[in-house]
Amino acid sequence: MERESLADPTPTVLFGAFDRHNFGDLLIAQVVARMLPRRELLFAGLATRDPHGDGGPATVALARIATFARGRAVNVIHVGGELLTCNAWEAAVMLAPAQRVQALIEEEGKWLHDTRTWARRHVGVASLAPYALSKSALAGVRVQHLSFNAVGGVDLDVRDTALRADVLAALQTADTITVRERLTLARLAEMGVNARLIPDPAVMTAALFGATIRRHAANEAMRKVREAFPHGYAAVQFSADFGDDATLDTLAVQLERVAQALGMGIVLFRAGAAPWHDDVEVYERLAGRLRVATARVFASLNLWDICALIAGSRAYCGSSLHGRIVAMAYALPRVNISHPDHFGSSRKLAAYAATWEAAGLAGTVPLDGLAHAVDRAMAADFETLRNTALELARRYRAGFLLHSSV
Repeated sequence: MERESLADPTPTVLFGAFDRHNFGDLLIAQVVARMLPRRELLFAGLATRDPHGDGGPATVALARIATFARGRAVNVIHVGGELLTCNAWEAAVMLAPAQRVQALIEEEGKWLHDTRTWARRHVGVASLAPYALSKSALAGVRVQHLSFNAVGGVDLDVRDTALRADVLAALQTADTITVRERLTLARLAEMGVNARLIPDPAVMTAALFGATIRRHAANEAMRKVREAFPHGYAAVQFSADFGDDATLDTLAVQLERVAQALGMGIVLFRAGAAPWHDDVEVYERLAGRLRVATARVFASLNLWDICALIAGSRAYCGSSLHGRIVAMAYALPRVNISHPDHFGSSRKLAAYAATWEAAGLAGTVPLDGLAHAVDRAMAADFETLRNTALELARRYRAGFLLHSSV
């Protein structure tokens, strides 16, 4: 199924963190747009960006929304992702060009001294939680319907009180709120916010973009992967904070065991090139620890190439939640890994798996248990994996009606 049939004449702003290169944010933006095929759409973030061939949408900054509206009322949909816990300083660093990243990191003290002034200057909105827009955040724009679609906020309980207040203020102006796992549902309930539970938009990947992904599976990059690993491969990804030598040594041992025990190659891919995401240099250091015939680094950052790589794999393992969700959509074995020194970053992975995975399927595992977890995942019942994929797509399609029938 390549298109949905929901229609509404109201011009709609799709807002999210797809103004930087992060696989999941780019993908969910395209999913939500495909779910609204006959709507006049504008993709907006905190910064203007061009796609640069990565498969993501061209995006305008918040100030351009008024031009799009031209005096008309608009709907605004927060397309999803872990939007509720990203503060303005983190957003500014992740959006910065490479030559500006270090300078912004060093401005954390200035940000803490005068958060709202700093936020307005650097991300265009005087909010500590700039990816959570209220109806009043867009000057000169009349917002008819404001919704939060399958958003995450598992760390709201440990975030700054002022950030929580800004999130609450935005949510209180929303007409529709859905969240993607039970932990965020509980966090919002503690704040007095009623929300509904639906899966992440990326569960629709195979249903909506199957033909697109098959076309990308036929390109040269994927052909080289298949030639290198005729018996199949595991699609493997991890963020830059896994890049210390001890961690890479552990990963190398575990991935060698996976390759030898299951007779498949290891393809390392980036699920994000923005600051604090994945680093190709770290991947190359890991590949250097593995036998030449075992591993290769997948260079493409194109959204649909990455989907094709995951869809064509025998298993996915990594630190990306959306890598897992695409594997779920294709009924593939999947395992998320956690860094021993970064427990907080794995909470959303564990929360999502606990909400939507079938009993007995691994959620997040420590690095030294990776090989065993992949072996167990490969033994999972295919019908169970397939039924999970179909059920999550059904649930998301039904839940999305809350955001589109206005």
